[in-house]
Amino acid sequence: MSIALGFKTRILPVIVIDDAELAVPMAEALLEGGIDAMEITLRHACALDAIERVAKSVPAMVVGAGTLTRPADFGRVASAGGRFAVSPGLTPGLDAAARAVEMPFIPGVMTPSEAMFARELGYSLLKLFPAAQAGGLGMLKALASPFADLRFCPTGGVSAETLAEFLALPNVAMVGGSWLTPTKVVAARDWTSVAALARQATTIAASFS
Repeated sequence: MSIALGFKTRILPVIVIDDAELAVPMAEALLEGGIDAMEITLRHACALDAIERVAKSVPAMVVGAGTLTRPADFGRVASAGGRFAVSPGLTPGLDAAARAVEMPFIPGVMTPSEAMFARELGYSLLKLFPAAQAGGLGMLKALASPFADLRFCPTGGVSAETLAEFLALPNVAMVGGSWLTPTKVVAARDWTSVAALARQATTIAASFS
């Protein structure tokens, strides 16, 4: 399955949001910091509302959905205006649902066998999740030789401190993480700090472009 995500950033913020009203100012702050994509996870009931608000109000932000674990999720995300999908795993049902709505999909893998299964289905960009528990940098280095045609988006355990190490690996296309939108910062509606964190990350990423 070909991937045309439609964004430039190599930093994919993983957003866990419980108030849809926060989505638009958060998207604007991330854009100000140079990040043009965001993954809003389906972990709270307001997630689809949040995706819809960003899709309508901040067209320059490529908004997608994360934590898709059921085939029915894809149709709901597409209806809300989501432009890509990310999952912690991959099943034949998820694959079929992504194809049915023609939505770019980054499936999650943790082992070589899962990477091989995803590749057989046509995926070349995979989410390594949870990256820290899967072996992090060491795992990605080990996967590089037998899977030279695959690229990864490690998520789970990546931080501002380790970002550069991950982006330096040739098989890392981008990284996902929640450090860009800390819970306390978002609760305080401190969008200046969110923009600053995004700017810091994009500055680091620019060194590996």
